[in-house]
Amino acid sequence: MPSADQDTGALAALPSAGVRHRSPARLAFYYGPMDCGKSTLALQIDHNHARQGRRGLVLTRYDRSGEPLITTRVGLARTAIEIQSDTDLRSTVRAELAAGRQVDYLIIDEAGFLEPHQVDQLAELVDEWHVDVYCFGLATDFRTLLLPGAKRLFELADELAPVQVEVLCWCGLPGRWNARVVDGVVQREGETVVVADTALSGAVSLPVHYQVLCRMHHRLGELGTIVDAGQLTLDV
Repeated sequence: MPSADQDTGALAALPSAGVRHRSPARLAFYYGPMDCGKSTLALQIDHNHARQGRRGLVLTRYDRSGEPLITTRVGLARTAIEIQSDTDLRSTVRAELAAGRQVDYLIIDEAGFLEPHQVDQLAELVDEWHVDVYCFGLATDFRTLLLPGAKRLFELADELAPVQVEVLCWCGLPGRWNARVVDGVVQREGETVVVADTALSGAVSLPVHYQVLCRMHHRLGELGTIVDAGQLTLDV
């Protein structure tokens, strides 16, 4: 039987907290609809920290590419660790530290798709091991319901920040809702996660894609139709 002062949890192999930086760490969640620049911001924050000599891990859950990458719509990409539903994020950090590699921060893209208990693990890493955690992702799914990871982040994060790049609905109003469109019809039911193309291809919509809409047009299921590059008109 281990004694009361022995750590037998996921961080048992970690060095004592005294060998890492003592400044308060934070759990931050940057959220917004698709196309607002969340993944680009994630890579920029990683770059800024790395330039200051800090070492971090870059992770993702369900990147649009279907690969263990963080990809952006402006062409940037970065290899990432793919998080599975059973990944223990504390063990991921423990393995790095046990190998002698410091971990000052985590960058986690598509964090809305994390399991709630994984967000709890991130909070533990922040509070107990002083690892900064920067999460990026959607807040709601295609049904306008909070994603499980996003819900837990809203409950636990030290910092909540909407990404400020404004995304517009086809009507010109701010778009905050991500519609799943199948064969031109806004979907109301289905699996929470369907990785699909997120843009229109030429003049014909792909079988499954996502489109940002304002609340009214998401509610009504009204989409714009491409008539030429950059021009949209209401389907009636």
